[in-house]
Amino acid sequence: MAMNAAAAYKDSKILTASPAELTLMLYEGAIKFGNIALMAMEKNDNHKANTNIVKVERIISEFRATLDFKYPVAKDFDAVYDYIYRRLIEANIKKDRSVLEEAIDYIREMRDAWKDVMKLSKQANKM
Repeated sequence: MAMNAAAAYKDSKILTASPAELTLMLYEGAIKFGNIALMAMEKNDNHKANTNIVKVERIISEFRATLDFKYPVAKDFDAVYDYIYRRLIEANIKKDRSVLEEAIDYIREMRDAWKDVMKLSKQANKM
C-alpha cells in the first residue's frame, strides 16, 4: 500500500512539474544512475553498470534532442553534451571509473548551473 502511495506521489510530481523542474529532475536522475553505475563497477557488476550508464546516455541524448538552435548558446550546450556522451561511452566500454566520474562531475556542474538559473528566474518573476 505504501509503495502505491509513493508511486502515485512520484507520478503526480512529474505530471505537475514545470519544464524547468523536469529538466532538473533529468539532471538528478542522470547523477543518480551514474552513481549506481559507479557502485556497480566497484562490485564488478558489469551488467548493472552498463544498464545505468545507458540510462545516463539516454538522458544526455534527450537534452541534445531538445536543444533549440535558434539560440546561439545551444551550440555550446550541444558541444558539452556531446563530450559527456562520448565519455560515457568510453567509461562503459572500458569500465573506467575515473572517466565515468568525470562525466558525472560535468553533469553535476550543469545541474548546479540549472539550479542557479531557476533561482534567478524565480527572483526575476517576483519583481
